[in-house]
Amino acid sequence: MKKFIVLGVLFVLPITAYLFFASAKNNFARLPVLTENVKDVSAFDSSTDSVVSFKDKISVVAFFGSDLEDIKGNTFNLDQKILTKYYGFNDFQFVIVLPEAARPEVEEYVEKFKDISDTKKWKIVFGSPEQIKEVFQSFKTPHHLDENSFSPYVFIVDKNANLRGRDEDEDTGRLYGYDSRNIAELSNKMDDDVKVILAEYRLALKKYNRQNKIEKK
Repeated sequence: MKKFIVLGVLFVLPITAYLFFASAKNNFARLPVLTENVKDVSAFDSSTDSVVSFKDKISVVAFFGSDLEDIKGNTFNLDQKILTKYYGFNDFQFVIVLPEAARPEVEEYVEKFKDISDTKKWKIVFGSPEQIKEVFQSFKTPHHLDENSFSPYVFIVDKNANLRGRDEDEDTGRLYGYDSRNIAELSNKMDDDVKVILAEYRLALKKYNRQNKIEKK
């Protein structure tokens, strides 16, 4: 019986993973690079005192400002429609960039999501409004931060700190960020694009592993 269970798992898991990634409309294509070498947040303070960086991680990045009470709906939409599906991937992270003024609210903000989300996967960093603006502007998007360092748009940054998105979106032309207020945009466009970039890296890893095996023979 144990042998059958093991064989079943070995057979089913690859098929499940394939169907999951293949469900993306642009399955196994590369998600376009829109901006290269965005500014990293490794110099920012973090809520856990550990260094947070875009390097070597696939990051969903949010600039959620100083009034955390007002963006609970945005966070809920993003977490339930996108993030909970991908927390199991070790190279995936959710980075929330906040001004220092938001620090007193952070513990309560995170606590309210613990029952519905794996908040241990959240990476929260703090900077001055000037530092945050510098990072945001390095993305080179048409979007803007408000006076509280807030934007409703969230972004996909790859392991090389490049901004990914769509260069031929049917609605906007170039799609730099995804509106966290818009459930349809998160469920359709952003979910699809996260699947594409994860599939891209997994295919690259498989190719690298195959090449290593060939070289070792």
